[in-house]
Amino acid sequence: MQRLSWLLRSSLFFVWLVLTVIPWATFVVLVSLFVSSTTLYWICAGWLRQAIWAARWICGVRWRVQGMDNVPPASDGRAAVLLAPKHQSTWETFAFPMLMPHPLAYVFKRELLWIPFFGWAIGSLDMIHIDRSRRSEAWRKVAEQGQRIMGKGSWVIMFPEGTRTPRGSQGEYKTGASRLAITTGVPIVPIAVASARCWPRKSFLLRPGVIEVSIGRPIPVEGRRPEELMREVETWIEAEMRRIDPEAYAA
Repeated sequence: MQRLSWLLRSSLFFVWLVLTVIPWATFVVLVSLFVSSTTLYWICAGWLRQAIWAARWICGVRWRVQGMDNVPPASDGRAAVLLAPKHQSTWETFAFPMLMPHPLAYVFKRELLWIPFFGWAIGSLDMIHIDRSRRSEAWRKVAEQGQRIMGKGSWVIMFPEGTRTPRGSQGEYKTGASRLAITTGVPIVPIAVASARCWPRKSFLLRPGVIEVSIGRPIPVEGRRPEELMREVETWIEAEMRRIDPEAYAA
């Protein structure tokens, strides 16, 4: 009975997503010709905020954030950081624009642009979409656009593992985020997210519970090497994951 309840509530949630994203994305594409990129970003963030709250009210997916004082406040428009979160679920992709006080530019695979409505909307935003099959070209694009975007006051967010990982597991931490942080001279902020507890990757089923988010202190990049810097990011995230989601690593 419990699983049936989860299934019904998850079905209602995804129906809600589809019914709301179509008019919202259509509006975004239309107004993109007339408003600034920052205004367009916050319009899109409004839909993501509703999606996260819908997951809470329909499916019981709540969240608790620690360490928000480790990122610059909205009033400090000159301070930039690069966010490097653990990636387990779609939840954090939707949640960070709601949680963070500055516009975020995601680095993501270009295939997401092909998703009807949702992809069209994010294609209107000033973000970095890459062809992962062309690694050297992808890095040049990340470096060039990352510097430009951060120069405008936005923050870049990159998932070091590159893709979602199952709960209790660890992917390969790639150096793209640390290389960009060093190139732009901005601190890198490691973030642990235990989202697979409620919304596992490649799963239609959302389970009620609390998603723990822990934001680490910014790590300075001056004089650092990409591999060494990413090892520090990896060490902090993986240790923090075991603290905020101990049952996932009990074995």
